[in-house]
Amino acid sequence: MTEQRHSALAIHPIAVEEGDGELLRRRQIVRRARWLVLIVLVLLALGAARTVFVRIANARALEAGTAERAKQYVQTALPRLPTTGQTLSLPGTLQGFVQSPIAARASGYLKRWTKDIGSRVEKGELLAEIETPEIDQQLSQAVAARAQAASGLELARSTAERWEALRKKDVVSQQDLDERRSAVAQATSNVAAADANVQRLKQTEGFKRVVAPFAGVITRRNVDVGDLIDAGAGGGAGRALFLLAQTDPLRVYINVPQAYAQLVKPGQPVVVTQAELRGQSFKGEVARTAGSIDTTTRMMQVEVSLPNKDGALLPGAYVQVSLPLAASRTLTVPSNALLFRAEGTRIAVVDARGRVALRAVTLGRNYGENVEVIDGLEGTDRMVLNPSDSLAEGDMVAVAPEAQKQQQPQPDATKAATPSAPAALPKKEPA
Repeated sequence: MTEQRHSALAIHPIAVEEGDGELLRRRQIVRRARWLVLIVLVLLALGAARTVFVRIANARALEAGTAERAKQYVQTALPRLPTTGQTLSLPGTLQGFVQSPIAARASGYLKRWTKDIGSRVEKGELLAEIETPEIDQQLSQAVAARAQAASGLELARSTAERWEALRKKDVVSQQDLDERRSAVAQATSNVAAADANVQRLKQTEGFKRVVAPFAGVITRRNVDVGDLIDAGAGGGAGRALFLLAQTDPLRVYINVPQAYAQLVKPGQPVVVTQAELRGQSFKGEVARTAGSIDTTTRMMQVEVSLPNKDGALLPGAYVQVSLPLAASRTLTVPSNALLFRAEGTRIAVVDARGRVALRAVTLGRNYGENVEVIDGLEGTDRMVLNPSDSLAEGDMVAVAPEAQKQQQPQPDATKAATPSAPAALPKKEPA
């Protein structure tokens, strides 16, 4: 209020001294300082509250991240029943369906040969001729001995007839007549023996012509003109002149392991391939099996018959025989699902709650990527693929999301299982 107004109201203005002005200024400074301190304290309190809030949020995010990372994600698969059988590939050597060495039955010198290696011959066709001077002389001697025996037989018969007439007149005794009859019988036997010897030598002489016993191909010739041919008169086998093989059909002998022997049956189709004949395959069939396991090799011998009308395959060639086997009704699992522990082979199985159980299993045939499980596993068990060595009984795991999608029922659940790539871990939401 102004001084005039104070005067009108009869209020006397307070006189301000110099000391009082200084006090007022100090009070104003103190008041301003208080406000400044209060503002600073409020700001500090807000900063502290923000720091505490951020730390609590980070702690919660760290705890959630740690719990998320502590989960052990696994990929799972179901055992499968194979719909197609395995193809067993075994090595073999082609052989002629009939393969035989052709030896001489008559001894002598080779006069000529008419067929060389690679020649195709028919049954009964001439292969070679042998000169047999000794056999020719023996045959001539046998013919002469036969003629001598025949003349003796004629003399004995005429003598016996005369003695028969004399006996009727009682001129000679019965004993003399019996002796003449015995002489006839002896002469008849001598003629028969001479005939047999002549026939033997004629047949032996017939072996001078070496002929093919069956149709085939000459694969080897071991003699030349002028070679001495020994027919093995001492009881041994003589040297083979030729080696003859029938090339249509061919046969292959393979040895099937004991684990697959029960699946091989006569009439089963096979496919034969040769490395040198790229892109070509030849169909055959199982002709017969040995029906027993060799105790030395634990394998069963199987004979395969293979048509070879065009002659593309050669006897003695090394081939691969693909033998398709019937589908087994045994569960198969991927090889990467097996755990080899000191106590035996195990498979980690996950239940609906994510708890791991280690199952002891009995393995069957090994197909490479898959292995048969004979006992210890059910078709509905979920197996852990690529299990870690630290996985133990009772561990809690989480199935990877991609693996969960793969576990959904497929249209054909009997198809062979194919291990897929490991599933990626799920992405975490930012705190």
